[in-house]
Amino acid sequence: MARITPEGVRHAVEMLASFGTRHTLSDAVSETRGIGAARRWIRGELEGVQPPGRLRVFDETFVAPRGPRIDVPTELVNVIAVLPGSMPEAANRRYYVVGHYDSRASDQMNREIDAPGANDDASGVAVVIECARALASERLDATIVFLATPGEEQGLLGAHYRASRAKSDDEDIRAVLNNDIVGDPMGEPGLIRVFSEGIPRNATAEELARIRGLSAESDGGSRQLARYAEEVAAIESCAVRPMMVFRPDRFLRGGDHSAFNERGFSAVRFTVVHEDYDRQHQDVREERGRRYGDTAEHVDWEYLAGVARLNAAVLLHLANAPSTPANVRIVTAQLERSTTLRWQASPEPDVAGYRVVWRDTTEPRWTHSADVGNVTEVTLPLNKDNVFIGVRAYDNDGYQSPVGFAGEARD
Repeated sequence: MARITPEGVRHAVEMLASFGTRHTLSDAVSETRGIGAARRWIRGELEGVQPPGRLRVFDETFVAPRGPRIDVPTELVNVIAVLPGSMPEAANRRYYVVGHYDSRASDQMNREIDAPGANDDASGVAVVIECARALASERLDATIVFLATPGEEQGLLGAHYRASRAKSDDEDIRAVLNNDIVGDPMGEPGLIRVFSEGIPRNATAEELARIRGLSAESDGGSRQLARYAEEVAAIESCAVRPMMVFRPDRFLRGGDHSAFNERGFSAVRFTVVHEDYDRQHQDVREERGRRYGDTAEHVDWEYLAGVARLNAAVLLHLANAPSTPANVRIVTAQLERSTTLRWQASPEPDVAGYRVVWRDTTEPRWTHSADVGNVTEVTLPLNKDNVFIGVRAYDNDGYQSPVGFAGEARD
């Protein structure tokens, strides 16, 4: 976390803002202005991460067809860097950190006017780049993917393409941290909102029936990821702490995490507590003494570095922790006041044991836990009717997995 500095995030934001506009349909050829120049700069920064060769950096090119916000078919590019995991049993697990590098002004189709997009979302791209710099020298069990997307302002185009490809390739994405508008705390320098869906967007009728039967509307994978981020922030004494918001996103707005949610991946959005609508999606101008536009002068560099440190800490914990226990279930073969739990063992060889966690049904956070050792079945003196229950794995170094929420089964 100490490798991430205010100077580092400031350099990234100011460089991206210096390209004038990064509108998705802007100049892709110029070396000094437009989305092409910004994209090549981002790739160069990731390729320059030390030590050499630790990141696999590449472009993922696709053509966005003509649509409501694309007036001519346009070649777009996701910039991707992959830090491979070092443990064979964990390397297929992937954890994404995401920011979008396109920008816009008042008219979402105006590709010529300046749109510096410092907070929305050069700040998120700065988080991605600085996390790559901070983590590249670490030997992590699982794989981390650093993703900068285009076309967010035109309909989440880059994120939809990447999530769709990941789904079709059966990529094992366990978590996505989307950073969008994370640079200006607007009077809340110690908090960052974390939005998360409760009920998976792509749930089948059978899955929805199960969720209703368990009253598990607030215990999907994205919601557990939000809780996990809050726990890591406390463990690592992060200066910027998550403010959990139990909604998929803000009213009338959307973000790249939702493209991953739609494909069944756990994903959350980091964004500032208060947004200044005089700056977002505004032409840079002054009217009646009031200044508009998303310029770098409004970004708080220490705060943005804190957001990046939080992301880096969460990624490190996720990548080094064991897998979340699978098929966690409360055994409901008979009426009894105690609770018997069973689950599948996490596959990593360094698993040291498991913790059962529980909370009152009206509580938003896991409030109690019991270390039950390296077993896959336990009976506890808990009344299963009165609490929500889950199980998490921990390893020899103390890293804990996200919680696997307990369903119910006869055996």
